Amino acid sequence: MRQYISLYESGELERRVHKVEQIMHACTLCPHVCGVNRIEGEKGKCKTGMMPIVASFHPHFGEESCLVGRGGSGTIFFSNCNLACVFCQNYDISQLGFGEEVSFDELAGMMLVLQRKGCHNINFVTPTHMVYAILRALLIAIPQGLTLPLVYNSGGYDSVDTLHLLDGIFDIYMPDFKYFDETVAMKYSSASNYPLYATRAVEEMHRQVGDLVIDNNGIAQRGLLIRHLVLPNDLAGTKGVMRILSRISRHTYINIMDQYRPQYRAHEYPDLKRRVTLQEFDEATEAARAEGLYRFDPRIRW
Repeated sequence: MRQYISLYESGELERRVHKVEQIMHACTLCPHVCGVNRIEGEKGKCKTGMMPIVASFHPHFGEESCLVGRGGSGTIFFSNCNLACVFCQNYDISQLGFGEEVSFDELAGMMLVLQRKGCHNINFVTPTHMVYAILRALLIAIPQGLTLPLVYNSGGYDSVDTLHLLDGIFDIYMPDFKYFDETVAMKYSSASNYPLYATRAVEEMHRQVGDLVIDNNGIAQRGLLIRHLVLPNDLAGTKGVMRILSRISRHTYINIMDQYRPQYRAHEYPDLKRRVTLQEFDEATEAARAEGLYRFDPRIRW
């Protein structure tokens, strides 16, 4: 039995929902600590009130191989974001707010539809600002038969206090670890102290779920999976990021990504105007190996 089902049956999940709802009255769910009353419709950095806004939901076959399998990863793409990445490839969703507001019942229904379609998990994309909506919807979906692993697919700018409230609910944490340098993080994502908060978040995620566990069919069941996007001119500070991850666990499963391309407002920044070279990507993977990390998504080029 999934732990989140046990939390539902014991009433603990409902208690967590109430705790998050209280936080939403003066929102501190993420490190921005905006303090706005989202229950009453006030909006902070994430431009989102109380209700979920969904851009799309469908079986996704472009995620990590251990999430996709044969049935796909059941992705629910939330609109808006608590980060403001100037190079975001999904900027129409994350920055421009493309999507539609849905009810908690509708969000629960999406989870169940994806389960019926044969997806291997429910993958909440950009969930940090939607924690309340997700928990409310789980109260509806679980008694209707939801049993799949739940994936928290975030940008890594997460609050440890909020993650404590998610302990036992998410089976798989899949955060980005975007930057090693806080000045770079502030310049390109408006995220003050990103390296500090991302490090603390990943430590807490690992404490909760441990290293990634993959079953005999190659499907992830529980654990931590990190994404790191290689940026041109080493703006991501990959060596430093890999050093942090290796200290948390040398068994960390990592997807080192080479798909950066100039999007959204990247053309405004000279260092972001080009794609990553093969040499830069090779240096990034070598940096991971030099830190003793060895578990990589199979699609990484060697």
